[in-house]
Parts: sequence; C-alpha cells; structure tokens
Amino acid sequence: MRYGFYLPTRGSTATRDGVLKLAREGERLGLHSAMIADHVVFPVESKSDYPYTLDRKHPGGGDALDALSILGVVAGATEKLRLVTSVLVLPYRNPVLTAKMVATLDVLSGGRVTLGVGVGWLKEEFEALGSPDFERRGAVSDEWIAIFKQLWTQSPASFKGEFYSYNDIRAEPFPLQKPHPPIWIGGHSRPALRRTARYGDGWHPVGAIAASPLPPQEMRAHLATLKQMTEAEGRDFGKLVISYKAPLYDTAVPDRDGTRRSFSGTPDDIAGDIRAFAAIGVHELIFDFRSESTAQSIERLQRFAADVMPLVG
Repeated sequence: MRYGFYLPTRGSTATRDGVLKLAREGERLGLHSAMIADHVVFPVESKSDYPYTLDRKHPGGGDALDALSILGVVAGATEKLRLVTSVLVLPYRNPVLTAKMVATLDVLSGGRVTLGVGVGWLKEEFEALGSPDFERRGAVSDEWIAIFKQLWTQSPASFKGEFYSYNDIRAEPFPLQKPHPPIWIGGHSRPALRRTARYGDGWHPVGAIAASPLPPQEMRAHLATLKQMTEAEGRDFGKLVISYKAPLYDTAVPDRDGTRRSFSGTPDDIAGDIRAFAAIGVHELIFDFRSESTAQSIERLQRFAADVMPLVG
C-alpha cells in the first residue's frame, strides 16, 4: 500500500513554511504523494451544495492558495514526492494554458505530476471565473481532457470541439512522463466512473467521511462497475490506479449505521482497515493530517508513520 497526505491550501498553516515543512516531512517518512486542493474564489453566500459534509456546507473560508502554484513550489523543495492535484476543477481554466502549465511542472519536477481532475460543484465560482456553463461542466471536462492528451503528445496539433478549437499550434515541450502525466478522475457518481473508464489512468474517490462513507463493500461494488465499464471501452482495468481519499471533515461522526468509520480508532483498527481496502484492489490511501498548526499536523503525520505503517508492512 502507498500513502498520500493533504497539503494546506487555506488558513493559518497555508504559508511557505507550513506547506514546505509538511511536504518535506512526508517525503522523509516515506509517504508517496502530496495532495493539493483547488479553489480560486469563494462567494460570500452560496446556494451550492457541497457533497462531502452532512450539512452540505463547505468547511472553508474565503482564502485559498492556487493549486498549480503550490505544486511548483513543492516540486522545487522535494525530490521523490508525487505531486497530485486533488482535484483540479477542469472548467475553471483555459485548456491550452492548463496543458502548458502541467507539462512545464512535469518537466521541472522530474516527472512527478499526477493530474487529479473533477468537474466542480460550486456554481458561483464558475460564474465568477467566467467558466463554461455549469450545467455542461461534464462535457466541458471531457473535452479539456482530450485537449490535454493531444497537446502532451502531438505537435503541431489541431482541435475542433464543441467548446474549444485551435489550428496548427505547437505547445512543446511535452511532459517528461510518457505518454503523459497520469490523469485521475475524482468522484464516485456514475458519470465519474464512466469518465474514468473512458479517459482516466486512475480513479480517485472520497470516502471515510459521514457524508460519503464508501466502506469496503460499497467500494467493491463500484470497482466491479468500473471494471465492466473499462472493459466495455476496450481498456485494461488492471492498469488503473485506485487512490482512495479519506479526509475527516466531520470528526467524531460515526458511519451511517452507527458503527466505527473506516480509518478511525486504534492503530490496529486503522491497520486492519488498510488491509481490507488493499484486499479489494485499492493501491493508495490518502489521509488528512492537517490541523490548526503546522507542528500538530506534522505530529499527526509522524504518529501515523510510527504507529500504523509498520503494522501493515
């Protein structure tokens, strides 16, 4: 099993010192990847439902560091850590510019970028950014992925789509990873599974929270569906990376049936959960060690590395 962790993007720990201390310590302790969330602006008031808390309210405030900028800073301060957008909201940015930025980051990081992507949920943010129609965000996202893959592998390139077109352009250099940086699809809705089956190199759902528990039995069912979809697309399910995020926004809230949630409890409990998810085909687990201070975040990360990781082996 591989492990990843979130880097701070908001609040008092979202500073150069806070981000780099946590990133470097995670790398030193042997964790595999660092996750970087994506928001650009927040409305003062919002009617959009956030899918990952019980009250459907986003837990953040009005501040957020830019995801791709964080990725660049961390790339220059680490050597082995995988750098993952978790997830980049595709419709927020111009697709050609985004393809160029990700390719540049991959080259300068030594081929360590993984592009986790999603379609977004915050309608007011779409409107503030002048993004394509919120209701068409799934179709826009599919087109942006096609543009990325073309510009990362073909030069010159031409594209004529429903939402974006260009003719005879060069966007080199290509990414260092071949054929391109892995693309992980976030979410566990049926459209997200279908997008993974058609376009993804990995599946990156959120679970282990009260609003989205995704226990092993549910994950097993989703993986069976994803396997069927992937094979129907003529692709090899065995090549997909399954990366499961387990943030704890609703701490101390049990699972829906009142039982212990996955990845809570004693080190032995957590190690048992890790083995259970490994047994159903999960390759990487992402945990959230962020807290109110950098020192406490690092202490939580160190405790996991010392008390849980050795139990799994």
